Parts: sequence; C-alpha cells; structure tokens
Amino acid sequence: MTGSPHYADANEVLAEARRWLDEGRSVAMATVVATWGSSPRPVGSQLIVDERQNMLGSVSGGCIEGAVVQEAGSAMKDGKPRLLTFGVSDEDAWSVGLACGGSVQVYVEKLEG
Repeated sequence: MTGSPHYADANEVLAEARRWLDEGRSVAMATVVATWGSSPRPVGSQLIVDERQNMLGSVSGGCIEGAVVQEAGSAMKDGKPRLLTFGVSDEDAWSVGLACGGSVQVYVEKLEG
C-alpha cells in the first residue's frame, strides 16, 4: 500500500486504521470536509497514513495526496490536527496538481488507539 492512493470505502479505511493502531503503528486520518466547484473526491472521502507512509483511501484521486501525507506525518509527530485548503486560487495549486477549477478542504488528525 505504500506510494499511491487506493480507493476504499469508509468501512475498509476505518477497519484498516483500527488494525494499524492495534499493531502499534502511528496513524493519521485525512477527511475531505468541504469542496467548492470541481473536486476529484466528495466530502467524507478519507485517507489513512502510517509513519512509514503506507496509505489507504484517497482525498483527491492523487493530485494533493503528497501534500496531505506530509501534513499527516507532522500531525503524527506533534499530535495537532490541521485544516488544509487546496484550490486553483492558491499559488500551490498547480504544484500539488489541483488545477481542475475547484478547491477542497481536508482535515488531518492523528488517531489514538
């Protein structure tokens, strides 16, 4: 599961997060909380990441996952949640690949066992 996102339903993502926590891994979850205009994934889409950057799920179909995974790593280290916003109005939109004309807000949090 390392590297590229894998589409999974909410039950699969949550079950895998539980399994990873039970194995003693650090885990962060990213959830799409708002979208405007064209967005690759709907509100409620989730991505889990562990400390080795294994991942399951998707918050964007791949275009912003790299930035979200990086923030997930920081959230696992400091325990602080983050609210991230990506869109074409952001100067970083093209660099993360969100050039579809929309924007997306993603909440990232460390999960606790």
